Amino acid sequence: MRDQAEALRHMVSARDLDYAKQTRILTVTSGKGGVGKSNFSLNFALALQKRGHSVLLFDADIGMGNIDVLLGTPAAYNLFHLLKRDKSIWEIIQEGPGGLRFIAGGSGFKDLIRLSDEELEYFASEIAKLYGEVDYVLFDTGAGLSKETLRFIQAADETIVVTTPEPTSITDAYALMKMVKTMGQEAEFRLVVNRVGDNREGLQTSDNIRQVARTYLSLEIPLLGFVPDDSHVSKAVKKQTALSYLYPECPASRGIDDIAAEYLNESRKPSVQTNIKGFLQRVRKLWS
Repeated sequence: MRDQAEALRHMVSARDLDYAKQTRILTVTSGKGGVGKSNFSLNFALALQKRGHSVLLFDADIGMGNIDVLLGTPAAYNLFHLLKRDKSIWEIIQEGPGGLRFIAGGSGFKDLIRLSDEELEYFASEIAKLYGEVDYVLFDTGAGLSKETLRFIQAADETIVVTTPEPTSITDAYALMKMVKTMGQEAEFRLVVNRVGDNREGLQTSDNIRQVARTYLSLEIPLLGFVPDDSHVSKAVKKQTALSYLYPECPASRGIDDIAAEYLNESRKPSVQTNIKGFLQRVRKLWS
């Protein structure tokens, strides 16, 4: 079997690898379901796009994808069609309101972890076509500690962990970060606290998580911000329209918008393995 890193170098040209430096991979995840992760992912992607950044939102919630439902844009194709080579990467990319590009979830990810070397190369080569085409590839992963979610966290440049002030949500968010840490994998976590009653509750929640992570995991978890508990969120879900389009001035929309601004304003020095090139190298290693 030829060396995987060498295989990747043969798949894309030097020019493509230069372009890859422009594209970053983010995962958005949570320790448990029902915390508003997918809604956050969608509106966070739209907030980045509003600021002039091109985004591809990838619904990576195995068997439970719902980004197309939240957008009110039924997807004709998903990752499954790519893995079966029925469609190319370009053909499974859908376009939602406002021009947001997304890849719908489906059963394809169940097949992904059982791909042969040849199939894995094909998948990687298709993803490589995104080099330089978007600024961000944003993976909305499944909640919890599944092997697939952990692999995306380990392979991506950084991970936004969404939690709420509920004790079970806080505990599960910490457990997820602990699992990644105990596996010996380095991960750059960012924290978002959703459905806060007020800033005081958000600060208390974030301080608790960050302090425990600092003390027991030796992890510094930057806080990106809070999203207020807002009845407009459920109204937007029922209308199958993105919150930031339907209610752009509501508290939750403003909160997510502020988080996007904070994320973009952070001054970070990229590590050696950042960008989509690094993602592909790591994901091939993890899924080999």
